[in-house]
Amino acid sequence: MAGANSVLSDDSILSRIDRSLHRLEKLLALVSGFAILGLMVLAVLSVGGRNFFNQPLPGYVDWIEQAMPLIAFMGIAYTQRNGGHIRMDMLVGALKGRVLYAAEVVTTSAILLLMLLLVWGGWEHFLRSFDFGAPLWSRDSSMDIALPLWPAKLLAPVAFSVLCVRLALQLWGFGRAFASGTDRPVAVPLVEDVATQAKREAEHVSGHDD
Repeated sequence: MAGANSVLSDDSILSRIDRSLHRLEKLLALVSGFAILGLMVLAVLSVGGRNFFNQPLPGYVDWIEQAMPLIAFMGIAYTQRNGGHIRMDMLVGALKGRVLYAAEVVTTSAILLLMLLLVWGGWEHFLRSFDFGAPLWSRDSSMDIALPLWPAKLLAPVAFSVLCVRLALQLWGFGRAFASGTDRPVAVPLVEDVATQAKREAEHVSGHDD
């Protein structure tokens, strides 16, 4: 895996687009964090209501269902940008130079193809739920308090679309690195050994990272 500090930048168009997109990714990750905080508050209210008033929060499970896409998908592009998704680091770490960049192009292309299919499927799933002519614009709703489900279903193709843009940028970055043979590519997460990862994590926790 790589960390946020392992993504290099310069004055190129690729790097400027990367930094601009990263601001959006950080915002979406922040929204995901607030969703987790919101669920914690709802859990306290539900348990407190059950214990003190013998009445749990109505629709607690419904709200959890609505928040799941926020938690699961909103930070996915942010994690991809920083190289935080699980992968075979022992294999990737053994590759160097153009061989590494070629492998990254192949794997990133495969992921991009998969995510494009998921965007298409997620959008079709959203359309089956959304209807301007229905109450609350929804053809389906949650079981308990009848929350419309289309907002939650819309989050998946939105988050996956941002990830597709990120993957396209990384394809650009890896392709550019393959063509130039540079050992310091921009806008892509660099492969780090375990010692470097541990050092960066320690600096991040202590608040001394740049």
